[in-house]
Amino acid sequence: MLPLRILIADDHDLVRKGIRSLLEAQKGWEVVGEARDGRDAVEKAGKLKPDVIILDHGMPRLNGLEAVRRIMKVHPQAKVLIVTMHDSDELIREVLDAGARGYVTKSDTGQDLVEAVEALSRNKTYFTSKVDQMVLDRFLQINTGKADAKPTRDRLTSRQREIVQLLAEGKTSKEVATILGLSTKTVETHRAQIMRRLDCHSVSELVRYAIRNNIVQP
Repeated sequence: MLPLRILIADDHDLVRKGIRSLLEAQKGWEVVGEARDGRDAVEKAGKLKPDVIILDHGMPRLNGLEAVRRIMKVHPQAKVLIVTMHDSDELIREVLDAGARGYVTKSDTGQDLVEAVEALSRNKTYFTSKVDQMVLDRFLQINTGKADAKPTRDRLTSRQREIVQLLAEGKTSKEVATILGLSTKTVETHRAQIMRRLDCHSVSELVRYAIRNNIVQP
């Protein structure tokens, strides 16, 4: 029987090491890689093709939700589990819409995490008991074709959300351009379009938008 191959993505070294130790104690489970941010996670998901990916929601450079969307494009067979400090219906909906199959909070136990990975490995979903039944019903409707899966945040494109996150993290237009491989002029054009679309008049307003919409952590 082939081992269960797992990728861990979290920007905190101690958290990654702790999760790795917990998972590798399970018979037949193998951690094939670690990622420090969302962009790294997407790249390693495409290269390593793990069975299960554990993603921290609040990662720098590219948040967990946006990383899920991109992972689904490069490795659609992956089963993604989101780990977050927050617990809200809105965030859970976004996790489901992004394509993740499970959701646990950092206040849950190590056993919860193990059970979540086990469920995903069996092609099942896993959500902690805090998840609203309404959200689960909606997820089931979408996956049985009884409802349309519409993104909850359709005001910005994927590229624009990525730029919003980097700007909200304090990056300059030049630094954003370097990270994304774009020209500074292109980033500034995107930035102007984003500000107009969101009716934001300052970086502080953009940061508040990013926090409200779970693009960055407060």
